Amino acid sequence: MVTAAFIGPGSIATASVAGANFGFVLLWALLFSLIATIVLQEMAARLGLVSGSGLSQALRSTFSNPIISRCAVVLVVSAIGIGNAAYEAGNISGAALGLATIAPLSAAWCALVIGILSALLLGTGGYKLLEPVLIILVLTMSSVFVVTMVLVDVDYGALFRGLVTPQIPEGSARTIIALIGTTVVPYNLFLHANAVQEKWRGVDLETAIGQSRKDTMVSIGLGGLITLAVMSTAAVAFFQTGNPFSAQSLATQLEPVLGSGANYFFALGLVAAGLTSAITAPLAAAYAVSGALGWPSDFADRRFRGIWLTVLTIGTLFAAVGTKPIAAILFAQAANGLLLPIIAVFLLIIMNRGDLLGDHRNKWTANVIGGTVVVTVTALGVFNIAKLFLS
Repeated sequence: MVTAAFIGPGSIATASVAGANFGFVLLWALLFSLIATIVLQEMAARLGLVSGSGLSQALRSTFSNPIISRCAVVLVVSAIGIGNAAYEAGNISGAALGLATIAPLSAAWCALVIGILSALLLGTGGYKLLEPVLIILVLTMSSVFVVTMVLVDVDYGALFRGLVTPQIPEGSARTIIALIGTTVVPYNLFLHANAVQEKWRGVDLETAIGQSRKDTMVSIGLGGLITLAVMSTAAVAFFQTGNPFSAQSLATQLEPVLGSGANYFFALGLVAAGLTSAITAPLAAAYAVSGALGWPSDFADRRFRGIWLTVLTIGTLFAAVGTKPIAAILFAQAANGLLLPIIAVFLLIIMNRGDLLGDHRNKWTANVIGGTVVVTVTALGVFNIAKLFLS
């Protein structure tokens, strides 16, 4: 579920933009993001297994001062609401981009179709039946990216230098933040804390924590490999080659393997990736916000339904009126990257609660890595905002 959640159209588009515009130079940001994701997701999973509560519920009981507690809840609700609405716009824009390639409809109508279909699937529970098919399609497309990376002429020396040498080329700050935001997905932390309780229900705690850690590393490692493949194929296809990069030329990356069929295959994969993420993001927002406000996390509850429907509606409307899907997707990932420090700070505070987690609270290593994530993403955000005002 974690892998499928961050391998959406946002990941594909953002990684493609990074590779096409900057080659292998920004791979360090991907490596940093993967380490950060593993650390933060492990924390969220450990919280769920040890405490038996989700991230939102734990947050409500963390601060004894009612004013601070309410401010924290409002801040998280706002971050998740705004972040997921932006993320949803990117999901639907990506799915609409794919649908417009294979259907005789404009991008705006395609966005509306995707939005309505997502609402129907969520409202009726039909997504549970369709989701395995969509995930298979997404993983099939991802596998083709990996095969393509192996077959094309990748400069592995440049790839290695990009992984270990942090650089921020001119004009790359927003892409770096977007790359982090599309990998370290804030709403995944809320999903993971709840999902592990279901998956390892009745299992011995130490066994469950160990298996959860392995599960997290495998799923995020797989997602990282796929993102690396997308960046690499984009770098080979577009960076300093003279080939124009645009939303319509994304499928060029897969032509070495699929030839003339690359366009339709890529479009179908984008629809599947977008629709899967378009269902997951509003649902995660509903769980997170309901938990933070103390409302029932129940599909029958009108407030729960109202949250996911609001996020879905806003995302659909922004996708429908947008004219540049790649720009919309990149903005959505950057917004999530800027909101990430808020969620990460609260997660770190909760994970140091001895009364809640006992011996399973954070060790100093997890705190150092988590703190580094917060400082790095915040610094990139300040750097990007400062450049906007100074330019």
